[in-house]
Amino acid sequence: MSDARNGGPLARAVRAATKIEPNELTATLLSFAFVFILMTAYFILRPVRDALSSDWTDEQLSWLWTSTFFFSLVAVSLYGAIISRVRFRIIVPSVYTFFAATFIGFYVIGSTLGDNDYVNRAYYVWLSVFSLYHLSVFWTFMSGLYNKDQAKRLFSIIAMGASAGAIVGPSIPTFFADDIGTLNLLLIAAVLLLLPIPIIWKLDQLRGEQLGNADLQADLSGEQKLAGNPFSGFTNFVSNPYLLAIGLFILLYVVMNTFIYFELRKMLGDFDREVRAQIWGGIDLAVNSLALVTALFATGRLATRVGMPATLALIPALMVGGWVVVALSPVLAVLIGLQVTRRAGNYAITRPGREMLYTAVDADTRFKAKPVIDIVVYRGGDVLTAWTYTALTATLGLGLAGVAAVSAGIAAVWAAAGIFLGRAYDRGGDVTPGDGRTE
Repeated sequence: MSDARNGGPLARAVRAATKIEPNELTATLLSFAFVFILMTAYFILRPVRDALSSDWTDEQLSWLWTSTFFFSLVAVSLYGAIISRVRFRIIVPSVYTFFAATFIGFYVIGSTLGDNDYVNRAYYVWLSVFSLYHLSVFWTFMSGLYNKDQAKRLFSIIAMGASAGAIVGPSIPTFFADDIGTLNLLLIAAVLLLLPIPIIWKLDQLRGEQLGNADLQADLSGEQKLAGNPFSGFTNFVSNPYLLAIGLFILLYVVMNTFIYFELRKMLGDFDREVRAQIWGGIDLAVNSLALVTALFATGRLATRVGMPATLALIPALMVGGWVVVALSPVLAVLIGLQVTRRAGNYAITRPGREMLYTAVDADTRFKAKPVIDIVVYRGGDVLTAWTYTALTATLGLGLAGVAAVSAGIAAVWAAAGIFLGRAYDRGGDVTPGDGRTE
């Protein structure tokens, strides 16, 4: 084969290291840049939000979490109504333009009213909604850009952009907040959210020209429209066993996330604020570094060689063993190790794997049911799990070892859900035996 066909020595080297075909390289790099910019913008904004949480009591913060769930429910419903009437070509760019405009609005209001507690609470809730929305829409677009085979090989590489953005983003407020000013960080993030718009148009062009996926139902340059019912995302979710299984998978993930977070927060209470900040910072650094290495060298090969059932069940299975170790040795270092494994595994393996699941469904499901799962189910799981944890610890009096034992059982169910979903994906999104497909 000629160098032209192989894309030259550099392209062959990239293919050997990452399994990216020469015709996929440009689209993959642009997708990487897309999510890198999104995560950089988010992690510029997140420290502003998290700095506010210390001003409120636990009860006030719990109510803000509950408010986030209900605002997420309303936001997804409005989104479903709007995209039922808007053509594909403006849906995704409009989402990021809208969020950029809202953060500019918070900048104007903050400059006018100063340090207002109601504005601060509104910002906390809104950024919490955005924290799931921007990635949900991104992966919706990705699942309509790449076919199933490409998704298995490329989604882990693309997800590395999220980890890179999670490293670069916080450095801006960390090192420059005093010089830039907190409010000006909102403007920087707003500008960043507009940068992916030309990338979106270019990627849609490459979808047919280089990726060979002109027949996929995500053509932003076409005239397609989604189903007219604005609540079809909710009805599709509750009536589709495949989507319900995805929702359960995410809910069980949220349980793992909340239980570890609450236990870490409790154990770190013995340290002063500066030491706590160093420990959390060290966790973030370890997580994102491990996620980058794992995504580059392992995830794509894992999905293509051992299959989706094993890919989706891997991190849940590791969590079973990890929680057993915590139950036997309930100390801070072990819990931190479990947190690093869980988060890095989610960024590098579980999140790309679960996003591959949406390549087996139609465009209406991706654009309307997926936000219901990614946002409403996730935030509802936050509220449900927080109260469940409270019942286990405050009512039943379980300590870390007891919580770990319960969590190990939940992680086993999570692993079983991953195997079930992986097999359904291999059948084309059908949760029953046979060769059926989702409608």
